[in-house]
Amino acid sequence: MLLAIDVGNTNIVGGVFDGERLACDFRIHTDDRVTGDELGLTIVELLERQDVAPRSVTAVVVSNVVPTLARSIESLSRTYFGQTPLVVGPGTRTGIRIQYDDPRQVGADRIANALAAAHRYGGPAVLVDFGTATTFDAINSDGDYLGGAIAPGIQISHDALVRHAARLVRVELVAPPAAIGRSMITSMQSGIVFGYVGLVEGLVTRFRAELGEDAKVIATGGLAPDLATLMPSITIVDERLTLLGLRLIHGQNA
Repeated sequence: MLLAIDVGNTNIVGGVFDGERLACDFRIHTDDRVTGDELGLTIVELLERQDVAPRSVTAVVVSNVVPTLARSIESLSRTYFGQTPLVVGPGTRTGIRIQYDDPRQVGADRIANALAAAHRYGGPAVLVDFGTATTFDAINSDGDYLGGAIAPGIQISHDALVRHAARLVRVELVAPPAAIGRSMITSMQSGIVFGYVGLVEGLVTRFRAELGEDAKVIATGGLAPDLATLMPSITIVDERLTLLGLRLIHGQNA
């Protein structure tokens, strides 16, 4: 079995593949101070709760955008699974042409998403990943990675607003009943949530103008199911897109 781990700034998402089948998956909060032992014990417990024996893991593939966790990921892989992890980065075969000025600047998770989207849905497509940052990526009909855009995530936008405005408080990030807020809470929800919908819809419109109006719009990331319901342009939600991409990358480098 293959253990795929996507280390993000907010969450670590993982899954175990039995061949092409995703046997189990998990999501834990990212702590850049966590040790390999702490992370290893947590992942082992999560797998065992889903009836996946750690000894059945015969390979590990990783995408990681948190450099301070590189040693911990290496340690947990060797200590708890007896495997040297394949860490996706420069020099890793991906089977996808990257038309970026400097391909080394493209995050491993974004490449994994692009590969998975091309494999499962085909192009042209716009990929929207709702994470710490919200990333927009474009692939053409041949599955080539063309580039994209990076915007602050909705939670970061909320936190920055509260931090820098003394009289504003934290609110639940859900759509209010109307765009015209009748209280501080609903006014903030309108500005943050509906404003964010406008950001996503606006960028998707611009991407489609360059890719072609028939481009699919695929959302992924932990917030995708909730936010996508507010965005008419999003036609596909696939929370496990990155894990699929990691499995495909591993298959090319095994």
